[in-house]
Amino acid sequence: MNRFFLFLLVVCISFTTTSQVSSTYTISFENAVHHEAFVEATFTNIKTDEVEFRMSRTSPGRYALHEFMKNVYAVKVTDSKGIPLEFSRPDPYSWKVKDHDGTIKVSYILFANRGGGTYSQIDETHAHLNIPATFIYIPSLENDGFEVTFNPREDLKWKVATQLKPISGNTYYAKNLQYFMDSPTEISNYSMRSFDVKGQTINFVLHHNGTEKELDAYFEKVKKIVLQEEAIFGELPKYDYGTYSFLACYIPNASGDGMEHRNSTIVTSTTSLANGGMDNNIGTVAHEFFHCWNVERIRPKALEPFNFEEANMSGELWFAEGFTSYFDDLALCRAGLISHEAYVDGLIGTFNYVWNSPGRQFFNPIEMSYQAPFVDAARSVDPVNRNNTFISYYSYGSALGLALDLSLREKGLSLDDFMKLMWTGFGKQEKPYTVEDIHNTLKAYAGSDFGDYFFNRYIYKSEMPDLKRLLANVGVSLTQNTSNISFGATISNGIIIENTIMGSSAYKAGLENGDKIVKVGDLLISDSVDVNSILRTYKPNDEVNIVYERLGIIRKTTATLQPSKTYSLSLFEANNMVLNSDQKANRESWLQPK
Repeated sequence: MNRFFLFLLVVCISFTTTSQVSSTYTISFENAVHHEAFVEATFTNIKTDEVEFRMSRTSPGRYALHEFMKNVYAVKVTDSKGIPLEFSRPDPYSWKVKDHDGTIKVSYILFANRGGGTYSQIDETHAHLNIPATFIYIPSLENDGFEVTFNPREDLKWKVATQLKPISGNTYYAKNLQYFMDSPTEISNYSMRSFDVKGQTINFVLHHNGTEKELDAYFEKVKKIVLQEEAIFGELPKYDYGTYSFLACYIPNASGDGMEHRNSTIVTSTTSLANGGMDNNIGTVAHEFFHCWNVERIRPKALEPFNFEEANMSGELWFAEGFTSYFDDLALCRAGLISHEAYVDGLIGTFNYVWNSPGRQFFNPIEMSYQAPFVDAARSVDPVNRNNTFISYYSYGSALGLALDLSLREKGLSLDDFMKLMWTGFGKQEKPYTVEDIHNTLKAYAGSDFGDYFFNRYIYKSEMPDLKRLLANVGVSLTQNTSNISFGATISNGIIIENTIMGSSAYKAGLENGDKIVKVGDLLISDSVDVNSILRTYKPNDEVNIVYERLGIIRKTTATLQPSKTYSLSLFEANNMVLNSDQKANRESWLQPK
């Protein structure tokens, strides 16, 4: 009886941890030198007479279409006995097959040569695989299990790193399509470091051309970030299989990127640790790790479940991506990896971009988030007016995160504790949220009047808070040098190379992208005479005559030069200003380690 009970228990446990596998893959890399992989897929338990298989058009963490089908060729389809099956192509992304015997086998060649967070890259240094860019799938089998066997190049000493559940050898398992597609895989001769945080393992997998000593030094920084971000929420998420893995490639043939996933992240850079990456790459690590709370578990309802066939639009990206951008540099500062001065200096670029952008007259933060399918590594050939109409939801949200944090601190509260409330109310329960949920949570945390005021002015509309006062509370000075001029055009070699900024001196003068400046005042423009240098000799409100060429025609205009709109940030101490006790305490609470 005891043996029978034990047998039943084992069977029950196996069914709770795995589901019926209906999609099985093998992938090998014999022709890696030409960026090719050979993929064989077997699909079973097919219940319909006609079945569709397809490539994804999108990738988790990206919001635009990427059309991965374009790199698949030499497709062959058979039944379980190897008898070739005819197939049709109803659209550019899929195939349809009839007359199968409940099983179809598909083989194809994949070309892949972009090593970032969205695409795959195969060469003789590694097989860097983003799953949607690599494997076909059958939508009707999405809720069954997936199994994949990677065949690493033993001659190149490759080994596998992935968040997928290991089965045996180089075979791994995912419980369904969503998990499979969300599981990037690095196959290379990588190095790895690990440490334990309250019973869970944090792995840092690094494929690079540097030394083990460099990795050791870098990993110490990674550990500090992990612990500072964990302190914000009070705990790590409960990772599947008790492990979270950074999959890092810092190699010349990579593309700079970072992409979050449920229990792992891809971080890539062309900058080696020895040549600046020790400091320059760590910000992406901080950003992506924060996502294991914010986005992966504190997750917008609009992205759940993720759609692999259409663009994914969410109005919450100012919070999901933007607040994460606010906390990444803050974590670096709290971890002691950048100074207070460097942190404050790093805020000003985002501040000027958001505060001075004409885009706020067209879209609020929610509507800026809706633009993601057009800007998130999306591709088109027609010109756009984005520098006048768009503010990145990363930057917009980061600026709002700063404003909300400092506003809450005036009340003795903090954005740290608000994020913890979003974690306990939504992320920990894996309950997707809406903009209204963020609004209501802020009202519950800071009071209805505060929550309504912030959302009605800065989220549902595009107003900007009084950052000068808020920053002064933490001993940071916000100033503007209006003795300089602002022209509103980006000029290189005498040619305007972007759309001029709405309302600017150049815009009002009728100057536009592509115009060639011939003369400014009495000075002719040449290779030795720089337009920008000439303009800087003028003062605000000066009128300057400009001769320019457009479409082969010489034209004239007059520009009235406006005062500079550029702000500067600095610690009080840098301006010989004295911190009072409240300002000192506020800054320590804001920037000191947790």
